[in-house]
Amino acid sequence: MFQINSLSELSKELRYLIASFIIVLSVGFFSSISFVNYSNSIQPNGLVEQYNGNESDVNAEVMKFKKSEREILIIIHSHILSMSVLFFIVGLLLCFTPTNVYLKYFLAIEPFFSILLTFGGIYFLWLEILWFKYVVIVSGVLMTISFLLSVILIIKDLRLFKA
Repeated sequence: MFQINSLSELSKELRYLIASFIIVLSVGFFSSISFVNYSNSIQPNGLVEQYNGNESDVNAEVMKFKKSEREILIIIHSHILSMSVLFFIVGLLLCFTPTNVYLKYFLAIEPFFSILLTFGGIYFLWLEILWFKYVVIVSGVLMTISFLLSVILIIKDLRLFKA
């Protein structure tokens, strides 16, 4: 049976492939965070406006309309599916690092709870259960922190640069 205790045990080609994937994935992930910030969805009221519109605010700089049920379901569906695959791959790579086993459990499993809470929360927010805006923000922050820590641990374990 194939056994690996560290990503650094892999061939140089595989380590560079993994590093390239993680770097490009990180650019995509953090550019999406930048978009969330750009659309003011990091702020609780901005998050509500993003999905429920701001038609009643006559002083709004940018008019936003409530997403249709079709739009909200497409957003939730595509994000849950794609992020699940990405976090599965990151979690799988993380499992091959010599990281504390409890930290690995947390970082490998937590993002899946955050995905459900973030995008399930967006659906409940869209249904006008407005306190879910805080669930969405907290779970989104936790998902981002988990991603960042996982990426750092993976890149560190690849040992691409001699110390």
